[in-house]
Amino acid sequence: MIVRISNEGQYRLDDGHHARLDGLDNAVVQAVESDDEDGFHAAFEQLLHFVRSEGEPLDVDDLEPSEFILPPADLTLSEAGAEFSGDGLIPDPAPPSAA
Repeated sequence: MIVRISNEGQYRLDDGHHARLDGLDNAVVQAVESDDEDGFHAAFEQLLHFVRSEGEPLDVDDLEPSEFILPPADLTLSEAGAEFSGDGLIPDPAPPSAA
């Protein structure tokens, strides 16, 4: 999967990381909904760090579409309310299909 961090770049992550991304995204949503500024900054930084550390940066000329687009690292709590609500930016991973 391809994840873009706005104003930064794109990263290729293994599809197996989807559940972890969703969990980190949910933590950001929870902090935003609780109006917890410190919790928001900590959770959002964990989400960005995970993408940066587990993902492989794509070349700036690579034009693959992003599956998920995260806001820039300097996002404020007040700005985050418009981004991180409900299910957040990363939907729950689909359950494995029974074959």
